[in-house]
Amino acid sequence: MELGLVGLGKMGGNMRERIRRAGHTVVGYDRNPDLADVDSLKELVDKLKGPRVVWVMVPAGAATQSTIDELAELLSPGDIVVDGGNSRWTDDEKHAEELKAKGIGFVDCGVSGGVWGLENGYALMYGGAADDVAKVQPVFDALKPEGEFGSVHAGKVGAGHFAKMVHNGIEYAMMQAFAEGWELLEKVDSVTDVREIFRSWQEGTVIRSWLLDLAVNALDDDEHLEKLRGYAADSGEGRWTVEAAIDNAVPLPAITASLFARFASRQDDSPQMKMIAALRNQFGGHAVESKK
Repeated sequence: MELGLVGLGKMGGNMRERIRRAGHTVVGYDRNPDLADVDSLKELVDKLKGPRVVWVMVPAGAATQSTIDELAELLSPGDIVVDGGNSRWTDDEKHAEELKAKGIGFVDCGVSGGVWGLENGYALMYGGAADDVAKVQPVFDALKPEGEFGSVHAGKVGAGHFAKMVHNGIEYAMMQAFAEGWELLEKVDSVTDVREIFRSWQEGTVIRSWLLDLAVNALDDDEHLEKLRGYAADSGEGRWTVEAAIDNAVPLPAITASLFARFASRQDDSPQMKMIAALRNQFGGHAVESKK
């Protein structure tokens, strides 16, 4: 099938390549002309045959809103817009209504896989009407990991991004647990090789995971994380998860504490946040702050 893809950054560019490897045609647009296949959204739309599917991979908020606003004026009834960025699920409901007024379908899709997705595939959580999802299904199948699992029609519009938000909240708590354990091991005089302890956990333990593998990778690069400043940003999804928990009276003590720990990292040089920063860089290519 044909797909228009808007936003060709770290994830979008790799997604374009993976979809093309599966035999589909991708027309990509990015504000950076060195990355783009076309010079404008209009040219992208003009190059696609109807009914069109246009996948948006730009930052949440104003950038996504302006892109969808422009596409609403360019697309035709029966076309589909997919928001694969990290938008808030409440924005999805608004976008779906705006596009529905013009006869354009909308699917939201939480995408996980970071810089490793090109080779390993992307975990996909999507929300929307079954008919709209069906039009995008060949692309979902191209992007997902091999095997039975890795993608899910999570529910109605907004469900995909809500599921991805909760995924990221869990990720916050898991990274915080690894970081706290790492700092405690580093602090004790009797422990002489923290990196190899982490490596030993990769086989036969209940905490073995890809996240643990990435922690070992980070420690192989910088055994005591001495090159990093103990600062870790938050993408916003941890905050949204906590807010949703408050709205629904669901206790999330571990996720909430992990979010607050990131806030604390901005006040001093936190050893734990060195590990959090290292892990975010490993799986997502997120920027880290080096020690001056």
